[in-house]
Amino acid sequence: MVFRRCLVASSLIVFFAFGCSGGANSSTENTTKVVQESNVTQLFIEAKATQKVEDFFHQGNNLLDRHRYEDAIKAYDKAIAIKVESPEAWINRGIALTSLQRYQDAIASYDKAIAIQPDKYEAWYNRGIALTSLQRYQDAIASYDKAIAIQPDKSEALINRGIALTKLHRYQDAIASYNKAIAIKPDLHQAYYNKACSYALQSNLELAIENLDKAIQFVPDKYKKLAKTDPDFSKVRSAKQFQELLQ
Repeated sequence: MVFRRCLVASSLIVFFAFGCSGGANSSTENTTKVVQESNVTQLFIEAKATQKVEDFFHQGNNLLDRHRYEDAIKAYDKAIAIKVESPEAWINRGIALTSLQRYQDAIASYDKAIAIQPDKYEAWYNRGIALTSLQRYQDAIASYDKAIAIQPDKSEALINRGIALTKLHRYQDAIASYNKAIAIKPDLHQAYYNKACSYALQSNLELAIENLDKAIQFVPDKYKKLAKTDPDFSKVRSAKQFQELLQ
């Protein structure tokens, strides 16, 4: 089967605008001005802190892109130390942890993001990936369901949900999940390939070939190579029609 990998949350940049006004000479107006200046000072402090958060966040993203996962985590931790209520930093920290196969820690990081922003699609989706990696398929499905409820037009959660359902031998439910993904994006070759896997696991040679053929039409070399060794096709691989498809 073909798995859809982690999503990286985009950065958020916050800008502060400052204005100033002329002062007057009365004691009341002078008092007001002092308060205003105090507020402006506080805003400048907050702006600097926000900029530091953004700097650490972007640093973490750059390190994540370069597969320097431990260093990325340190950068995200610095961002979080300044602004703990940053779901994006928690999410991307979780992605780095997932990449290090530290799945329990990753789930804890995604849970922090969800506690801050319960409707954060990326947190639920990546949480599902970590749970799948721990073979906690039922919990993974629940996370994917949350992600799908938030963004029904995202196909990757439907694909990974189908994989988790297949692992539980719920093949018809898995195929329904792949079909929903295909309805969103008809050229989604991963969905066709995974459908083929589900049919092959049920020894349904005809539909396994039909869907594998569709996947191969989109990406021939990749899926011909995968199908030759993927254990999901072990029940149908020896069939003449299947072998001919891989030629």
